[in-house]
Amino acid sequence: MRMILCGLALLGAAFLSNAPAVAQTAPERQRLGGLTVETVARGLDHPWSVAFLPDGRMLVTERAGRLRVIGNGNATPIAGVPDVRARGQGGLLDVALDPDFATNRLIYLTYAEPREGGLGGTAVARGKLDEGATRLSDVAVIFRQEPAYSGNNHFGSRLAFASDGTLFVTLGERFDLRDKAQDLDNHLGKVVRINRDGSVPRDNPFVGRSGAKPEIWTYGHRNPQSAAINPRTNTLWTIEHGARGGDEINISKKGANYGWPVIGYGTHYSGAKIGVGTAQKGMEQPIFYWDPSIAPSGMVFYTGDRYPGWQNSLFTGALAGQMLVRLQLQGDRVIREERLLPDLGARIRDVRQGPDGLIYLLTDENDGRLLRIIPAGS
Repeated sequence: MRMILCGLALLGAAFLSNAPAVAQTAPERQRLGGLTVETVARGLDHPWSVAFLPDGRMLVTERAGRLRVIGNGNATPIAGVPDVRARGQGGLLDVALDPDFATNRLIYLTYAEPREGGLGGTAVARGKLDEGATRLSDVAVIFRQEPAYSGNNHFGSRLAFASDGTLFVTLGERFDLRDKAQDLDNHLGKVVRINRDGSVPRDNPFVGRSGAKPEIWTYGHRNPQSAAINPRTNTLWTIEHGARGGDEINISKKGANYGWPVIGYGTHYSGAKIGVGTAQKGMEQPIFYWDPSIAPSGMVFYTGDRYPGWQNSLFTGALAGQMLVRLQLQGDRVIREERLLPDLGARIRDVRQGPDGLIYLLTDENDGRLLRIIPAGS
């Protein structure tokens, strides 16, 4: 179903009196490098993630701690969202619908959770969205990253449901604690796999291993802010931030070590060499990397037919790079990179495919926008 929000007045609603207004008062289109970019909503406060409801409305998280529903001429804050630790890179992050949302109305949120003593850590909460999409109820935390830490960087965090219904969660190593990404007694720098109620799947790779967190699926990650299931292979792919260079695309293999901070491409921000270099026995290599860094965030495997020539492509946003990146795939190899929308002049935080087959973007700004890309000739 083609969404028709553009041109409607999108006004902030009254659940949060301090929520800034979100508005789109007239159709706004930009022609950029052969593509047309249409503004669906603007005035969002550093939006982080977007998910599509079956009725055509959209859920958008704002890092400050608001979850909005956009549709029917409104951009309305939803009540019942957990308190977040909105500092630095932390706050309200990803949102995903339960695979059985049509019957159970459950949604999942990742966020920087405030902990005792001024500490924080990534958490996953699950709650039930009412029919009007005005309130979350029965909200419960189903996973907490341990240990908590006082820093404000590298929370991750994306959600991806596997075909068996289990849930992958990507977790950053909190920057200062990078060495712990190699240890199995914590959740720092890990991808974890949990059941939808937060319990541990029995076939996780480290279940029953002394001194290892049973939720861990893979380890040795830096700050993965992109995750998606490849529809061709049903495997999890992730993209993580490097330091000064070394953003990586990885195919997630059960129990594998992805090397950080022992190996990596690029250098530390200080200019120092990363670990032992770019390779070591027993550590996985990325299938693709960027050097210098583009700071990738959000990803989608495009499965629609609205854009000629874009089939079999992987898309990711770029924060520092301020662009949309299209990667043409051949099997599990990247055979071509195309950099799109460099003139948009915005940090792209999330990339999703809508039910209408169009690509939607979120821009990471004080006056953040929800955008969609219109095919040529439309």
